[in-house]
Amino acid sequence: MSTLPTLSGESAPAVAEDLTAPGKPAGLQPVLGVAAAIMLTISCITPASSLFIIVPELLASQGSGVVLALVAGIVISIGVGACYAELGTRTPSSGGEYVMVTHTLGRAMGWITFVLTAATLIVIPPVIALGTADYLAPVINLDRPTTGALVMLLATVTGLLDIKSNAYVTSCFLAVETVAAAVVAYLGFSHAHRGVESLWHPQVLDGSGLTPLTAGVALSGLAVATFVVNGFGTASYLAEEIIDPRRNVAKAVFGSLFFGAVIILVPTIATVLGAGSIESLADHTFPDFVSEWAGSRVSAAISVGIAIAILNAVIVMVLQNGRVIYASGRDQAWPAPVNKALSTLHPRLSTPVVATLSVALPGALLAYLVNIESLLGITSVIVSAVYLTLAASALVVRRRPHAGWRMPLWPAAPILVIVGVGYALFESAWSDLLITGALVVLALVYYVGYLRPRGTTRFLVDARDDQ
Repeated sequence: MSTLPTLSGESAPAVAEDLTAPGKPAGLQPVLGVAAAIMLTISCITPASSLFIIVPELLASQGSGVVLALVAGIVISIGVGACYAELGTRTPSSGGEYVMVTHTLGRAMGWITFVLTAATLIVIPPVIALGTADYLAPVINLDRPTTGALVMLLATVTGLLDIKSNAYVTSCFLAVETVAAAVVAYLGFSHAHRGVESLWHPQVLDGSGLTPLTAGVALSGLAVATFVVNGFGTASYLAEEIIDPRRNVAKAVFGSLFFGAVIILVPTIATVLGAGSIESLADHTFPDFVSEWAGSRVSAAISVGIAIAILNAVIVMVLQNGRVIYASGRDQAWPAPVNKALSTLHPRLSTPVVATLSVALPGALLAYLVNIESLLGITSVIVSAVYLTLAASALVVRRRPHAGWRMPLWPAAPILVIVGVGYALFESAWSDLLITGALVVLALVYYVGYLRPRGTTRFLVDARDDQ
């Protein structure tokens, strides 16, 4: 490791621990090309899973305006992607967001970002895994919590494989879920009941029947619409394992964002045009539409494809989440025995086994024991807060020259993110905002009580020689 740069507002420790010195464990190795990185990142976006699980919520609230809501969310996501790409290529690290923030806004903000991110690492995978039983119901009746826990465990076992094996497995699953999305798109367009003009003259079902979509209703769905393509930041988590990250992290971010958006947006347009009525958008699932268009057998096949998409997403999330926890141990964020365990890599697979298990197994327990889906609103607020922090980092990152990718039209992208995501937070439930605030307070207590007094030996966030 190189000498750490001076961090905003604090005196950074002089030298971080050199994990590549003799007797030290080898770090993560750059073995992923652009295509493999994009495939893994798209799998974490899991566009088919977002399409089949999250989009129906938007269909219910936005009606035929769902396409406009998605386009608005994707535009904001492009701005967020620009922040990830510039910050991620400046500081390529498996720590992802917290490393980017530490090297721009300082150690305290970096630690807060880690705590907020860690909360989502535990919650989001089991929330998604629980949907597996719902979509397998046309084929086999399964207990929902048990199935969610089993999906988490299966994803954990797969996530412990080496990174190249995971790229191969997830690419195969991604092909299956893409076919499922393509079938929905074909069926929707071939059964179109209305013209494309309905997309920009949207209607929504409310208590009095069909009414034109208002700006207030449209903006109310912005946070969820932005969350639909969330996952492109996985490229930054894989940065240490991507060949030539200075160039290729940005390619992985925008490549995965583009393909993910297409896989989500095209079938959604087809569904709006092919639905028997606008009213049906409020209470139908995608298997319901497919049953109307092509019968129950095709619908069952699509449901299996959705279940595969869910498993694929959870695998990549387990893989990336383990690397974030690994980075926290490598960066000495915990007491010494914990750091040693979390930063140890499997000698043959180069996988952070303990770090992966430490975040994946609690997820399996949550899926089995807790109504974790009630936490989805809190998770959206936390993700929005992290996006705001990244945008702020992108505004100040150019105080020092750096060798990474530089976004065009800077600072337009981070300003767009601050305005769009800030409004989404303003519309969020107070209870979710208060819980997020409580997490920030807990993070500060640990930082002030443990990390800050040990500034020369703890939370030595890694730097690269070529920054």
